[in-house]
Amino acid sequence: MESIIKKRLAEDKIVRVFGIGRMLHHTLIEILALHGGYDALWLDQEHCGLTTREIELAALSARAHGLDSFVRMAPTDYANVTRAMEAGAGGVMAARIYNEKEAEQFVQWAKFHPRGSRGMNNGGFDGQYGRLALAEFAEQTNRNSFVSIQIETREAVEDAAAIAALDGVDLLFVGPSDLSQALGVTGQVNHPKCLEAIAHVAAVCKQHGKHWGTIAINPQYTEQRVEEGCRMLVIGADVKIAHAGIEATKKAFAKYFD
Repeated sequence: MESIIKKRLAEDKIVRVFGIGRMLHHTLIEILALHGGYDALWLDQEHCGLTTREIELAALSARAHGLDSFVRMAPTDYANVTRAMEAGAGGVMAARIYNEKEAEQFVQWAKFHPRGSRGMNNGGFDGQYGRLALAEFAEQTNRNSFVSIQIETREAVEDAAAIAALDGVDLLFVGPSDLSQALGVTGQVNHPKCLEAIAHVAAVCKQHGKHWGTIAINPQYTEQRVEEGCRMLVIGADVKIAHAGIEATKKAFAKYFD
């Protein structure tokens, strides 16, 4: 299956992503697909501990409505990577990477020979449940799977050029909250230290022909990042739209919420 994310990146278009984890449900995914205008779902296994079955159902719901998906996970377990992809997610994102060596290991977990060492099993969705011949399965999956590395540690910023140079890495994703903590200015996402780090990531991505993304914190912050070359934006998340919906409802019926 062709990657919507990779196709839009190749066309230098913004990839609009919705973050989901704590309120993961197929109905929410369908609502988002019906009128959300998104391209893909960020399935947050790192913080929410999503099971393989939950990822499978979320990816299925997304595909049914023309949405791509990827799983953000801790880079601690090879099996998690292959399970997510066999479950039908279009790709994987490694959180809390510290250096090029860790990023390279993650890529190898996600790719088959000759690029990596992912375990060969075509019995999942990406192998058409056993219908794809192994060689075709390996080639097709290596070509279509989306692999992203998060840049949210001081060490990852320092090693960003080497990470961006890795074959098989499609995108570097700046995590502004963790990055601010790593740089000693927790929560100050517009601090000069954070903006300098982001500018460095943007520069090395441009140098190596790679894309980068970040969280759409607010319209002004987002516009500045897009001007710097950002092409993946996580715009909204499940718990945030729940709060926004409650606030909008209470505002509309303010006289009843004295």
